[in-house]
Amino acid sequence: MGRTAVAFMNRWFDEVWNKGNAGAIDEMMAEDAIIHGLGESDKDVRGPASFKPFQARLRAAFPDIQVTVEDTIEEGDLMASRWTATMTHQGDDLGVASTGRKVTVSGMSIARLKDGKMVEGWNNWDQMAMMQQIGAFQPAATLVAD
Repeated sequence: MGRTAVAFMNRWFDEVWNKGNAGAIDEMMAEDAIIHGLGESDKDVRGPASFKPFQARLRAAFPDIQVTVEDTIEEGDLMASRWTATMTHQGDDLGVASTGRKVTVSGMSIARLKDGKMVEGWNNWDQMAMMQQIGAFQPAATLVAD
């Protein structure tokens, strides 16, 4: 499945994020899929209907998002990608007024496929760096020992 894993992950990020194609979510995600780690603490997303509002909010805040898949590996029915997203904060959809700031965020996503569709996904991405880059908060002062 090596080439299939790479092709699936590249297509997912290109269609869903770079192109904003919500129809690809229906095509590539199972109706009963469970997606973990999208941003709300301890809250999983279930199926395309629940994933689409997350995609719409993030793309509204960052309509020029471009995700580059850096690496993809697979083990059995699992595939993992390390990725980088570059984007400009142009919308208020994250509860922070648009700043026009350029943002770069890194993350990793793991997907479990069954019959060519994602049935489970885990995401770990630097949401704190994203919020810091758009000015939502400033980090605490760094303490330096004498």
